[in-house]
Amino acid sequence: MARPSEADSPAADAPEVSPHEDRILRALRQITRATDLHSRRLAQAHQLTSPQLVCLRQLRTDGELTPSVLARKVSLSQATVTGILDRLAARSLLTRVRSQHDRRRVKLALTAEGERVADSAPSALHERFAARLAALPPDGQARIADVLDQIVEMMVDDPGGQGGGRGRSVRG
Repeated sequence: MARPSEADSPAADAPEVSPHEDRILRALRQITRATDLHSRRLAQAHQLTSPQLVCLRQLRTDGELTPSVLARKVSLSQATVTGILDRLAARSLLTRVRSQHDRRRVKLALTAEGERVADSAPSALHERFAARLAALPPDGQARIADVLDQIVEMMVDDPGGQGGGRGRSVRG
């Protein structure tokens, strides 16, 4: 009976594995874990999750936005942003205002309290990371941002963020 050759084995069809793959995966897991822990601490200390803070700060920066534009700008799904907006509105941190011209269109606006919270809340980034990042020269910060953008491009189905999500819902 003939033995299958190496070319016939499933491993022959598999892509070549980078020698750095395990190290990269560990680093991504550590980043995810640190981000999750920071978000939990932020929620405990300020009753605000990282995704909620990111939405507040985006509205503070841009002023009135529609929910779909906000979702795209903060790279979250429309469904996730809707839940975040419900929780922020329940706390009177933002309002939803219907357009006078098109009642289907809704604009989001921060309340005075929402602006205060957006201005006074700590960074959505891990404090130590934010401090160390700020200490780097601008070109060092840009290199990190460029590498992270490249990682996102390599990992997500929708690199431009036009779909509004990153393949998973982040509860906020």
